Amino acid sequence: MSPAEPSATLVNLYYHDLEAAMRFWAEGLRFPVVVDQGWAKILRLGEGSYLGLVDGQRGYHRPQEKSAVLITIVTDDLTGWWERAGQAGAQGLTPIQINSELQIERFFCRDPGGYTLEFQRFLNPQARRVFHRTGGCA
Repeated sequence: MSPAEPSATLVNLYYHDLEAAMRFWAEGLRFPVVVDQGWAKILRLGEGSYLGLVDGQRGYHRPQEKSAVLITIVTDDLTGWWERAGQAGAQGLTPIQINSELQIERFFCRDPGGYTLEFQRFLNPQARRVFHRTGGCA
């Protein structure tokens, strides 16, 4: 017998400065806080997709000086998110570019903890059916 499919995904990121992370993610990017546990905040990124912002002195892990984590946020509105990321003070904001090999359009930036974010739109119709709400090209 197989276990039931997971109901959600929650990725936790650990910060030296939780307040700066909250300003960026909740105020700047405007992802809503759905659970506030004091030193851990859970934000809703989309249906079944959540991000935990954790005080690095209290959580299971400690913040690393150089992170190997890449958070990819899939959207049809790359321009809108690029503008919002810039207004939120994202570091290292790149131009929106097409990667022909992967058949995606994307940009990168970093949050206050140094975590890399990739905002991405799939151009391949098969991948669009999996990751985008409409499935068609915007």
